[in-house]
Amino acid sequence: MRILLYEVREDEKADIARIAEELKVEVVETGEVPSLENAGMAEGCDGVSILGQGTIDAPLLDAWKKLGVECLSTRTIGFNHIDVAYAKSIGIHVCNASYEPDGVSDFTIMMMLMCLRNYKQALWRGQVNDFALKGLMGRELKHMTVGVIGTGKIGAQVIRSLSGFGCRILAVDPYEKEEVKKYATYVDRETVYREADIITLHLPLTPENYHMLDRETIAKMKDGVILINCARGELVDIDALVEGIESEKIGALGLDTVEGEEGIIHEDHRIDILKNRNWFYLHQFRNVIFTPHMAFYTDTAVRSMVDCGIRGIVQMKEGTPCRNEL
Repeated sequence: MRILLYEVREDEKADIARIAEELKVEVVETGEVPSLENAGMAEGCDGVSILGQGTIDAPLLDAWKKLGVECLSTRTIGFNHIDVAYAKSIGIHVCNASYEPDGVSDFTIMMMLMCLRNYKQALWRGQVNDFALKGLMGRELKHMTVGVIGTGKIGAQVIRSLSGFGCRILAVDPYEKEEVKKYATYVDRETVYREADIITLHLPLTPENYHMLDRETIAKMKDGVILINCARGELVDIDALVEGIESEKIGALGLDTVEGEEGIIHEDHRIDILKNRNWFYLHQFRNVIFTPHMAFYTDTAVRSMVDCGIRGIVQMKEGTPCRNEL
């Protein structure tokens, strides 16, 4: 079996070699983002594995299908960059990746604490030998009401971790879990908007929740609300974030993913001219923390993502059960 891996990072290569040897498959690696221009690299391959920087649409899927590709895996949990319905309609099997929720959960809690303790401003000041306390007084998490929207594996782990801080926790999900109810109270979104001091998002991007946080929903929130997004950038309207920060309706933002990040994140752009004005405008505020979509990025998660990316293709090709098939 022959598999083409796009968007290969240096930190993936050791695990790719290990898993390829274990499964006895031939792996072809490239750092390129998948596109129509490089689709021909998949000639002779049974499967293709990708990350999340490319748009996997009908023309690209058709091109791969003509070359004999039968299986596609994304080494990410999110799969909104793939036209899954079209892939399945032309007979291409698709799977995503999975990994333990602890890395993203820990990162989310870290974001909350950094926002509450004005850490970005403290860090900036320390770099120029300004060690004054003025403007740095923080708040304590145990006195907060935290709203967690989405209680899948990651959201549920965030709730379990938050429970140790003694804060009040509200949860939103159409599928309530008994385990979550030990630590949080399920409510509707309107209650979270109205009562939460901190709101964190942990749900996939779907057409129904695109821009679920916009001008209208942010207007319903407490003045000074803290918003955390370690899920998908397009869950939140970036124009509404800009307006919320400017008006001080939003007290702080902890953003690991932001609308419009495609083509920016995971690359060095120090000498480039980039045109996403809102992205960089938000970046400069003292109460906005940006990280480059790295909440997932732990050694454990990377191993799992690579394993799912290769093993999933082998399973789908051989017709054996693939727990992550979409």
